[in-house]
Amino acid sequence: MSTVINPGKFSLPTDAIQGECRRLDRAFYDRPAITVAPDLLGCLLMHATPAGLRIGRIVEVEAYLGPTDLAAHTSRGRTARTRAMFGPPGHAYVYLIYGMHHCINAVTGPEGSGTAVLLRALAPVSGLEAAANGPGRLCKAMDISLDHYGMDLCSDTLWLARDQAPAPAAIATSPRIGVDYAGEWADKPLRFYVDGHPAVSRRPVKRKPR
Repeated sequence: MSTVINPGKFSLPTDAIQGECRRLDRAFYDRPAITVAPDLLGCLLMHATPAGLRIGRIVEVEAYLGPTDLAAHTSRGRTARTRAMFGPPGHAYVYLIYGMHHCINAVTGPEGSGTAVLLRALAPVSGLEAAANGPGRLCKAMDISLDHYGMDLCSDTLWLARDQAPAPAAIATSPRIGVDYAGEWADKPLRFYVDGHPAVSRRPVKRKPR
């Protein structure tokens, strides 16, 4: 059963929570990453930090489709790093890039599939000073680190929710960003974003023919 969150206690700016807000349940994540990814657009990422609740509205994501997807970390098999990505759906897969930037994924199901959705950009709702455009900036703004690796996203600490705001008017797709090493998988349109939203991290670029 979904958990209802009362938004009345939050002090929110322009992109405020609208109406009733419900936590996403396990069944939401227990679906293919390519289905979960566009459904996450417009949802809310919430983190109860020691400094207070931080909330952002998701406007950009990327789907990673498991071991056959050469851009996915799980294409290298089960490792200490990818353990959470092979775990049950609805948990956080957090990793570090360039030794300094954290990235967070929502693990999708079924367990063992090694699939996940990378959260790439947020519009500020509460506790954020500006848009968090790019996965590293997103984690910094939301105070997410390797301490959150494997965390249950259906918990009371870090979770995703849906309010009654209208669904995005237009969802666009493009190839994923920064995965040129992945051969033909680099060109697949597995990046989903709210078309025209100012918080989207980067406009798609036209790739040279391979």
